[in-house]
Amino acid sequence: MAKNSKDAPREAQFGSPGGASTSLGDLLKAKLGDLGHLPAGPAPAPVVAAPSAPGLPLAKVGKLVVAREKKGRGGKTVTLVSGLGPLADGTAGTLKKFLGCGATLEDDVIVLQGDQVQRTAAWLESQGAKRVSRSG
Repeated sequence: MAKNSKDAPREAQFGSPGGASTSLGDLLKAKLGDLGHLPAGPAPAPVVAAPSAPGLPLAKVGKLVVAREKKGRGGKTVTLVSGLGPLADGTAGTLKKFLGCGATLEDDVIVLQGDQVQRTAAWLESQGAKRVSRSG
């Protein structure tokens, strides 16, 4: 009767604990080579910038109004962005990704879930909007 690998003792499968078994580090060195050329210490943190919205000429838009509202929304706080006109559709998707919140479009007004007034106004200004009015 042949023994299964399950039935074999641990030492027979993996080598003796004090013996010349191959360690994971040795296997990695054999496969990848010596990684001594990498700099010591922690890796530098990547620079994360606000995603730009190519094709959105926010510098040419007039006054933008960013307001916080609760009325008529079941007690939920939302942030409204108005004044974008036809650019509202493309800007809504980009804002939604940047802020990490839900966003919809209601009659050329972007509706963002939550109180996002300061973050939204800062993003619009970083994208070139000249006049951003905060309310709420």
